[in-house]
Amino acid sequence: MFTVHEPRTGRIMSSLPLSLKPQDVCVILQLTLTPHATFRELAARVGQSLGEVHNGSKRLEAARLYLSHRKEVNRVALLEFLVSGVPYAFPGEWGPETRGVATAHSGPALRDSFESPNAIVWPSADGDIRGLSLIPLCSGAPKTVKSNPELYRWLTIVDALRVGRARERRVATDLLEQEIRFPVGRPDGV
Repeated sequence: MFTVHEPRTGRIMSSLPLSLKPQDVCVILQLTLTPHATFRELAARVGQSLGEVHNGSKRLEAARLYLSHRKEVNRVALLEFLVSGVPYAFPGEWGPETRGVATAHSGPALRDSFESPNAIVWPSADGDIRGLSLIPLCSGAPKTVKSNPELYRWLTIVDALRVGRARERRVATDLLEQEIRFPVGRPDGV
Protein backbone atom coordinates (compact mmCIF):
# COMPACT_ATOMS: atom_id res chain seq x y z
CA MET A 1 0.00 0.00 0.00
CA PHE A 2 1.07 3.55 -0.69
CA THR A 3 -0.27 6.67 0.94
CA VAL A 4 -0.98 9.57 -1.37
CA HIS A 5 -0.64 13.03 0.18
CA GLU A 6 -2.35 16.11 -1.19
CA PRO A 7 0.60 18.25 -2.37
CA ARG A 8 -0.55 21.62 -1.05
CA THR A 9 -1.87 20.63 2.37
CA GLY A 10 -0.01 17.38 3.08
CA ARG A 11 -3.35 15.80 3.97
CA ILE A 12 -3.65 12.04 3.33
CA MET A 13 -5.89 11.50 0.31
CA SER A 14 -5.95 7.70 0.13
CA SER A 15 -3.97 4.53 0.32
CA LEU A 16 -3.50 2.68 -2.94
CA PRO A 17 -1.17 0.01 -4.20
CA LEU A 18 1.78 1.79 -5.77
CA SER A 19 2.16 -0.47 -8.76
CA LEU A 20 0.80 0.86 -12.00
CA LYS A 21 -1.43 -1.31 -14.15
CA PRO A 22 -1.18 -1.63 -17.95
CA GLN A 23 -4.43 0.27 -18.48
CA ASP A 24 -2.91 3.24 -16.61
CA VAL A 25 -0.70 3.82 -19.68
CA CYS A 26 -3.89 4.42 -21.70
CA VAL A 27 -5.11 6.89 -19.07
CA ILE A 28 -1.86 8.88 -18.92
CA LEU A 29 -1.63 9.09 -22.70
CA GLN A 30 -5.20 10.39 -22.84
CA LEU A 31 -4.44 12.86 -20.04
CA THR A 32 -1.54 14.08 -22.17
CA LEU A 33 -3.89 14.59 -25.11
CA THR A 34 -6.73 16.14 -23.05
CA PRO A 35 -5.28 17.40 -19.74
CA HIS A 36 -8.48 19.03 -18.48
CA ALA A 37 -10.85 16.16 -19.29
CA THR A 38 -13.17 14.96 -16.55
CA PHE A 39 -13.01 11.38 -15.31
CA ARG A 40 -16.20 10.67 -17.23
CA GLU A 41 -14.69 12.03 -20.46
CA LEU A 42 -11.47 10.07 -19.88
CA ALA A 43 -13.43 6.87 -19.27
CA ALA A 44 -15.34 7.30 -22.52
CA ARG A 45 -12.20 8.09 -24.51
CA VAL A 46 -10.11 5.15 -23.24
CA GLY A 47 -12.94 2.61 -23.01
CA GLN A 48 -12.65 1.99 -19.27
CA SER A 49 -15.06 2.35 -16.39
CA LEU A 50 -15.20 5.55 -14.39
CA GLY A 51 -13.77 3.72 -11.35
CA GLU A 52 -10.85 2.27 -13.34
CA VAL A 53 -9.93 5.72 -14.66
CA HIS A 54 -10.21 7.33 -11.23
CA ASN A 55 -8.06 4.66 -9.57
CA GLY A 56 -5.59 4.80 -12.45
CA SER A 57 -5.22 8.55 -12.11
CA LYS A 58 -4.44 8.11 -8.41
CA ARG A 59 -1.76 5.50 -9.21
CA LEU A 60 -0.34 7.83 -11.86
CA GLU A 61 -0.26 10.63 -9.31
CA ALA A 62 1.52 8.39 -6.79
CA ALA A 63 4.07 7.51 -9.49
CA ARG A 64 4.57 11.26 -10.11
CA LEU A 65 3.55 10.94 -13.75
CA TYR A 66 0.44 13.08 -13.24
CA LEU A 67 0.32 16.26 -11.15
CA SER A 68 -3.38 16.44 -10.25
CA HIS A 69 -3.15 19.75 -8.36
CA ARG A 70 -1.94 21.35 -11.62
CA LYS A 71 -3.94 19.06 -13.94
CA GLU A 72 -0.72 18.42 -15.78
CA VAL A 73 1.22 15.41 -17.02
CA ASN A 74 4.89 15.29 -16.07
CA ARG A 75 5.95 14.96 -19.71
CA VAL A 76 9.65 14.37 -19.08
CA ALA A 77 8.91 11.57 -16.59
CA LEU A 78 6.23 10.14 -18.87
CA LEU A 79 8.62 9.91 -21.81
CA GLU A 80 11.24 8.23 -19.62
CA PHE A 81 8.63 5.78 -18.29
CA LEU A 82 7.29 4.92 -21.74
CA VAL A 83 10.73 4.31 -23.22
CA SER A 84 12.54 2.72 -20.28
CA GLY A 85 9.80 1.38 -18.01
CA VAL A 86 6.83 0.15 -20.02
CA PRO A 87 8.76 -2.48 -22.04
CA TYR A 88 9.89 -4.10 -18.77
CA ALA A 89 6.82 -3.51 -16.61
CA PHE A 90 4.33 -4.50 -19.34
CA PRO A 91 6.16 -6.65 -21.90
CA GLY A 92 4.29 -7.80 -24.96
CA GLU A 93 2.08 -10.84 -24.50
CA TRP A 94 1.80 -12.75 -27.78
CA GLY A 95 -1.07 -14.83 -29.03
CA PRO A 96 -1.86 -16.79 -32.18
CA GLU A 97 -2.35 -15.30 -35.63
CA THR A 98 -5.76 -13.69 -35.86
CA ARG A 99 -7.80 -10.93 -37.42
CA GLY A 100 -7.40 -7.58 -35.71
CA VAL A 101 -6.36 -3.94 -35.58
CA ALA A 102 -2.81 -3.04 -36.62
CA THR A 103 -0.35 -2.08 -33.88
CA ALA A 104 3.40 -1.65 -33.24
CA HIS A 105 5.34 -1.43 -36.53
CA SER A 106 2.10 -2.26 -38.41
CA GLY A 107 0.27 0.73 -36.88
CA PRO A 108 -0.33 4.11 -38.55
CA ALA A 109 2.71 5.91 -37.13
CA LEU A 110 5.31 3.34 -38.19
CA ARG A 111 3.95 1.26 -41.08
CA ASP A 112 5.52 3.47 -43.75
CA SER A 113 8.93 3.27 -42.06
CA PHE A 114 9.17 -0.53 -41.87
CA GLU A 115 8.56 -3.31 -44.33
CA SER A 116 7.59 -6.55 -42.65
CA PRO A 117 5.78 -9.62 -43.90
CA ASN A 118 4.43 -10.15 -40.36
CA ALA A 119 1.72 -7.80 -39.19
CA ILE A 120 1.08 -7.33 -35.48
CA VAL A 121 -2.53 -6.84 -34.40
CA TRP A 122 -4.72 -6.43 -31.36
CA PRO A 123 -7.34 -9.19 -31.65
CA SER A 124 -10.64 -7.68 -32.81
CA ALA A 125 -13.54 -8.81 -34.97
CA ASP A 126 -13.63 -5.22 -36.28
CA GLY A 127 -10.04 -5.43 -37.50
CA ASP A 128 -9.19 -5.49 -41.17
CA ILE A 129 -5.89 -7.40 -41.26
CA ARG A 130 -4.50 -10.73 -40.09
CA GLY A 131 -1.36 -10.94 -38.07
CA LEU A 132 0.34 -12.14 -34.94
CA SER A 133 -1.80 -11.09 -32.00
CA LEU A 134 -0.53 -8.88 -29.21
CA ILE A 135 -2.58 -8.34 -26.07
CA PRO A 136 -3.22 -4.56 -25.81
CA LEU A 137 -2.38 -2.54 -22.71
CA CYS A 138 -6.07 -1.80 -22.16
CA SER A 139 -9.10 -3.76 -23.26
CA GLY A 140 -10.64 -0.75 -25.04
CA ALA A 141 -7.58 -0.19 -27.27
CA PRO A 142 -8.96 -1.83 -30.45
CA LYS A 143 -11.99 0.49 -30.41
CA THR A 144 -9.77 3.59 -30.33
CA VAL A 145 -8.96 3.13 -34.02
CA LYS A 146 -12.34 4.71 -34.83
CA SER A 147 -13.33 6.50 -31.63
CA ASN A 148 -10.00 8.09 -30.66
CA PRO A 149 -7.41 8.07 -33.49
CA GLU A 150 -4.83 10.15 -31.59
CA LEU A 151 -4.79 7.76 -28.63
CA TYR A 152 -4.76 4.79 -31.03
CA ARG A 153 -1.67 6.19 -32.76
CA TRP A 154 0.21 6.69 -29.48
CA LEU A 155 -0.74 3.24 -28.19
CA THR A 156 0.66 1.64 -31.34
CA ILE A 157 3.92 3.58 -30.88
CA VAL A 158 4.12 2.36 -27.27
CA ASP A 159 3.57 -1.20 -28.53
CA ALA A 160 6.58 -0.74 -30.82
CA LEU A 161 8.58 0.04 -27.68
CA ARG A 162 7.18 -3.08 -25.98
CA VAL A 163 7.85 -5.58 -28.77
CA GLY A 164 9.93 -3.92 -31.46
CA ARG A 165 13.48 -4.54 -32.52
CA ALA A 166 16.17 -1.92 -31.85
CA ARG A 167 15.46 0.17 -34.97
CA GLU A 168 11.68 0.15 -34.36
CA ARG A 169 12.20 1.17 -30.73
CA ARG A 170 14.54 4.00 -31.80
CA VAL A 171 12.02 5.40 -34.30
CA ALA A 172 9.18 5.03 -31.76
CA THR A 173 11.27 6.84 -29.13
CA ASP A 174 11.99 9.70 -31.53
CA LEU A 175 8.29 10.06 -32.39
CA LEU A 176 7.21 10.10 -28.76
CA GLU A 177 9.91 12.58 -27.85
CA GLN A 178 8.72 14.96 -30.56
CA GLU A 179 5.04 14.59 -29.71
CA ILE A 180 5.07 14.28 -25.93
CA ARG A 181 8.02 16.31 -24.78
CA PHE A 182 7.69 19.04 -27.41
CA PRO A 183 4.06 19.10 -28.54
CA VAL A 184 3.00 21.39 -31.37
CA GLY A 185 2.35 24.88 -30.10
CA ARG A 186 4.19 24.32 -26.82
CA PRO A 187 7.95 24.36 -27.43
CA ASP A 188 8.68 24.26 -23.70
CA GLY A 189 6.93 20.87 -23.41
CA VAL A 190 5.04 21.98 -20.30
